[in-house]
Formats: sequence, structure tokens, C-alpha cells
Amino acid sequence: MNLYTKLVSGGLFPLHERLKGHSTVEVLRAMERSQWLPAAELEQLQGRRLRDFLGRIGKHVPYYRELFATLDFDPAAVKSSADLQRLPLTGKADIRANMERLTADNAGKLEKFSTGGSSGEPLIFYRGKERVSHDVAAKWRATRWWDVDIGDPEIVVWGSPIELGSQDRIRLVRDKFLRTELLSAFEMSNANLLQFTRRIRKLRPRMLFGYPSSLALLAEYVTSNGYTVDDLGIKVVFVTSERLYPHQRAAIERAFGAPVANGYGGRDAGFIAHQCPQGALHITAEDIVVEIVSADGRVLPAGEKGEIVITHLATGDFPFVRYRTGDVGSLSNETCSCGRGLPVLAEIEGRSTDFIKAADGTVLHGLALIYVLREIPEVEEFKIVQETITRMTVQIVTSVSDTAELERKVTEQFRRRLGDSLVLNFVYVSTIEREASGKFRYVVSQLTS
Repeated sequence: MNLYTKLVSGGLFPLHERLKGHSTVEVLRAMERSQWLPAAELEQLQGRRLRDFLGRIGKHVPYYRELFATLDFDPAAVKSSADLQRLPLTGKADIRANMERLTADNAGKLEKFSTGGSSGEPLIFYRGKERVSHDVAAKWRATRWWDVDIGDPEIVVWGSPIELGSQDRIRLVRDKFLRTELLSAFEMSNANLLQFTRRIRKLRPRMLFGYPSSLALLAEYVTSNGYTVDDLGIKVVFVTSERLYPHQRAAIERAFGAPVANGYGGRDAGFIAHQCPQGALHITAEDIVVEIVSADGRVLPAGEKGEIVITHLATGDFPFVRYRTGDVGSLSNETCSCGRGLPVLAEIEGRSTDFIKAADGTVLHGLALIYVLREIPEVEEFKIVQETITRMTVQIVTSVSDTAELERKVTEQFRRRLGDSLVLNFVYVSTIEREASGKFRYVVSQLTS
């Protein structure tokens, strides 16, 4: 760690957090100790935190005070996360309908926050200082796993209008001190990709952070144009907010000469899990209870795939309890060779709307179609939208003028997977637009069930 990074991580940033009323540093220190606890002790720690959290919201949050009374649910009797199963699942509609009743009567100053809305209507909710402190600490701990710290040069390729709209004078000054530079994922033209490449070469960041799709696009630009960015001392490339595909990981690692660390979380759900250098996606178990739930609401054992449901134990001011993320994944019952006792997510397959359904009702991951299009050289970019069980629109960017053979190949392969009744609508565009948040989705299902 160089002297400047040491000054920022040990002095300037802790002062910044303290002035904002955040307990980030204290939370980080506790997390860096607890991550080495044996799994059984971490479960006990999580159980105590869960009991305290449910006790707080049962006392101070009107929605849960009434719910617990109706269910005759006693938070003091909670021993482990299994006791959560007595409570109902929570969806975005529940939160939207109960904004005021979900706000604690003893909450301090809250900030209104919103998701990017990449899966539909954005969710508006409130965040208190406790939650912010814990989420920042969880990310800080994960970056240190890779020998990267706050104050190390960082380039962020991001597209959320929330971040981009908050670049006021104070934030710009803060980012300058922290040596963080933001590049817009909304503006991925060749001209801008060239500017991004030049900025990376000039800044020589120790880490990159952003969407997998944006960083993969930048990596492919760098490689195809013969630019060298694998000799800059980049330690790690952090990716989050989208599914990380194998071809994206390979492209990023090849171009930048650094490992990719996958992260999983969201504005609403918090910092759920992050990949360690040994490859495991460790759950932030001190703060996050993860359940894998079937379509009928049953909690599934490790190894079985279902919807990821979280309870965030640092959201006492505006609780997220058994919150349905809409993502599909599974838990692992194996421990990681890194020695951390933190539980592990075995797999994150993406959002439930990243899956498609065949005419016979079979559910397939979007990869079943993605790889069909990726294998056709004439297809430069694409997006697949399933509108009904038998109808899809395929947006394609291609320089080929005669597309008859391309359409024949795609139709044949798609029908082989989804049924002969499938009707494909091909739309040729100059570029594929990203979601409002700046994210990119290869596959979107509009099916309601």
C-alpha cells in the first residue's frame, strides 16, 4: 500500500464517514474479524443479529408490529434463520403499498432511494445511516480481499442515472481525493471507447469496477484495436449488477491482464455476496440472510435452484425482510479454501425474466438462445424478447445486407429448442439500447407466468 492510499484509507475516508454520521469503520473492523469465524459460530452470530433486528422492527415499525401481533410471532424466541419461515415473503408491491408503515417511528434522517428499474418499474424506498454504513463496509472488506483499498486509483464504468445525476461539486472533490473516476456506461460509442482507453492508460488504475457488459465491450474494443492495457498494474476487475457470462469474463481478463471478481447485490437488496481470490461467492452473512425459495414459497436446501430471497439485518429504519429479489440461484454447502467461514452462493443464474419458456412449458435459461446468436459471425449485437409462448422479437445489429440465411439459421435453432410453433420477428437496428439504468440484458421475457 503506497503512502497516499494509506492516508486515504486510514485517515481521510474514515473522517469523511464519521462526519456523515456513519459507523463504516467500526463495522468494517468487526467484519474483518468475523469473516474468519467457523461457519457454526457465524450462524450463531447471524442468529443473534436476526433476533435483535426482528425485535427492533417489531417494536418500532408499524407494519411489522401489526404483522407480528397477527401471527403471534415473538422475535425474542427466534434462534436461527429458519424461524423466518413463519413470516411472509415480501415483494416490491408490498413495499410500494406500505411506504409509511414500513418506516420506523424512531428512524433518524432517511434518504429516499430508488432502484434502476431494469426489470420494470423502479422501487422507491428509504435508507438510513446504519444500512449505508454496513453496505459500504461490506464492499470495502471485499476489495481488501484482492489487495485493493480505498484511495487506490479506480475507474468506474457505470450507467445509473442516480450516480450520474449526483456529480455535484462536493462529490467531484471527494472522488478526486479518493482517486475514483466515473465513465458513463450510457456512452459506449467507438469514439468514447477510445477516450475510455486513453483514460485508463493515463490513470493506471489499480482496479476497474462496472457492469460486465460494459467492461466486456471495452475489453473487446481494446483487443480488436491492438491497444495494450494489460501492463498497467490493474489488480482486479470488479463486476456487478448483471449476470456475468463466461465469454465476458474471458474477454475482460484477456484484455486487462487481471482477474475478474464477480459481485452480487442491488440497491434494494444490499451487498449480498462477493467473489474471493479462490473463486467462491461469499455471502455477507453478518448482515444478509439468504434463502432460496421455490415457486410455491418453500425454502430449498443447498444445491437446489430457486428465487433468491434476502433479509437485510441493517435495515431497521426501513426493513427488508424476506425480500424477493427476482433473481435465480442456489446455495453451496461447501467451505472455501480461503479459510473464511462465510457461506457461499453456488450460482447466480440471473433474473427470473432472463429465462424463456418453450411451447411445451419447459423453462430454459436465456443462454440456450444466446449461444446460438453468438456462434453466427454476421451477428454483431443482439437482444431477444419473448412476448408470448410462441412469439419472439430478435433485435440484431449486422453489416450483412442479405439476411435471409441468417434468419433461417436462427429460426431453425430457436424452434429446435422452443417448438415448431415459434414465430420470430427480426428487427435490424444500428445499436442495441440499454436499460434505463445503463444495464444490458441479452434476454427479456414478458411472460407473466
